[in-house]
Amino acid sequence: MTPPVFWVDEVPRAGESVTVTGPEGRHAVTVTRIKAGAPVILGDGRGTRADGTVTGIDGKDRFTVRAGRVEFQARPTPLVTVVQALPKSDRADLAVDLMTEAGVDEIVPWQAARSIARWSGSRAAKGVDKWRTVAATAAKQARRPWIPQVHELSTTIGVRDLCARVHADGGVVALLHEEGAVPFRSIDFTEAAEVVLVIGPEGGLTDEEIADLTALGGRSVVLGPEVLRTAAAGAVALGALGAVTDRWSR
Repeated sequence: MTPPVFWVDEVPRAGESVTVTGPEGRHAVTVTRIKAGAPVILGDGRGTRADGTVTGIDGKDRFTVRAGRVEFQARPTPLVTVVQALPKSDRADLAVDLMTEAGVDEIVPWQAARSIARWSGSRAAKGVDKWRTVAATAAKQARRPWIPQVHELSTTIGVRDLCARVHADGGVVALLHEEGAVPFRSIDFTEAAEVVLVIGPEGGLTDEEIADLTALGGRSVVLGPEVLRTAAAGAVALGALGAVTDRWSR
């Protein structure tokens, strides 16, 4: 069984020790019931990881780890950003969890026209914080060296700017839509340094949103014959992308 992963602010160098505290320390000591001598993996969520051994337990929320082998893993290419229109609250966590496990690099929450969920003020801040927590937990579960970056809530203007910039830089912008103009598999992703996948809410993208983002270089695409729920679409698209690019070469 693979040793458990714990996030730390900075991974120590080989032979050095670090004390893990806070939520990570509390979970390890009180939930996982970790013991001295147990093997663990330490990660900073930015590509660096170390094999380690627990050398001591201090109270209910602290334990010390001595680092062994340390390695850095670069992000896979192309870099993939998922623009996820806000789903219903019960599906938002699932969407973030699945796309994180499937390898997304960045997530942009989007207040789309048909989003039933409405974020503003403190609710937007709490929603983004929740998505970041879910992403960190899912990355740990998937043994990922990178935690996806979850951006602040975006308006359609922000999504327009992102899509226009990526297209201008030679990247690919794919608008996932059940009536997409071309199949996902027909797009050549191999030369792109960056890919943006735009996913609508439960009601899908509006005609106006598709026309707007298409005018900025986006392409309306269909993944397959099945109509996917918004919570699953990102993960399925990332899986398809991994199979046709070098993202799954390791």
